[in-house]
Amino acid sequence: MQRTALISGAGIAGTTAAYWLARHGWQTTIVERAAGLRSSGNPVDVRGPALPVADRMGILPSLRALATHARGIRVLDPGGRPIARLPMGSDDGDVEIMRGDLAGVLWSAARDDTELIVDDTITAMDQDADGVDVTFERSAPRRFDLVIGGDGLHSAVRRIAFGPEPGFSEFLGLYVATVQFGGPPANPDEVELLNVPGRLLALHPARGEAGAAFIFRHPELTAADRRDTAAQQRVITKAYRGVGWRVPEILDRLREADDIYFDAVVRVRLDSWTRGRITLLGDAASCVSLFGDGSTLAIAGAHRLATALAGSPADPRAALRRYEAEHRKLTTPKQRRVHLAATLLVPAHRLTLATRNTVARVLSRA
Repeated sequence: MQRTALISGAGIAGTTAAYWLARHGWQTTIVERAAGLRSSGNPVDVRGPALPVADRMGILPSLRALATHARGIRVLDPGGRPIARLPMGSDDGDVEIMRGDLAGVLWSAARDDTELIVDDTITAMDQDADGVDVTFERSAPRRFDLVIGGDGLHSAVRRIAFGPEPGFSEFLGLYVATVQFGGPPANPDEVELLNVPGRLLALHPARGEAGAAFIFRHPELTAADRRDTAAQQRVITKAYRGVGWRVPEILDRLREADDIYFDAVVRVRLDSWTRGRITLLGDAASCVSLFGDGSTLAIAGAHRLATALAGSPADPRAALRRYEAEHRKLTTPKQRRVHLAATLLVPAHRLTLATRNTVARVLSRA
């Protein structure tokens, strides 16, 4: 009998897992809370351990065709004057791509062998030694051999199987918001990066339409404010009030937008990613990434999960233990360095910012 897997979340982790599980003989189903596959998102990177996975999937040419146009980062002072220019990319073939484009390419690779259920979510799971009985919000209940939570930072699978989010989520004092700025970028080949203490603004050229990203330090917000677009706009406007350069213009665009991405920067840590036949993948298991590594880790982790299951078809629990032990070798160092990453990206104090900019100047000259 063919083994069945339910994957929660049609993002990077979920679609990659569906592709590789199908290649190993699994019948895969993805359930996605949104009414359709999302087309928006920030620039993310496919590099390091994700590159050979993408190559084996045959999608690298498509990813390179959709890559962003950014070739460097221009660091600016508060007046918008350039401080340093740092190259982007590497000799290893790294690809920077918009998250929505990456998700679309991955879904195109997986779709022929994957059932997709949209506008639905898991509400309950009851497992025994042989499988998991799953209850959905809209669809009829079904039974699966395995359930994979690839549903991101606010994972429903994690909440149901492991417990409430606050038990695993550590707020790191930062919020991130992104919005499409509209129109062509002023510098089509460069990311423009402006810092003042505790606040960062980046303008990214993407693929011909500029996007703005705000990353800023702020006390933790209430759950209601995190979900309310008007409250988000007020918080961002207040945080960036008085910052020069193009900030007033970008805040005007922000106040008109209804497509803002807004969330806290947190670190998700669990002692184990697995409960019986239920396991976690991607940000649901081990979020945090401030430098675009989340997609790389999701692709690599999904491939490692499918490979482990293929190696122990009669003992999925052993396979899940092996997947976790191996993939933690990649995620744990990233999590340990998150505070350093936050300090480099959004220095909290003038002296720290001046030191970071001095290092950027030296690297730029080199």
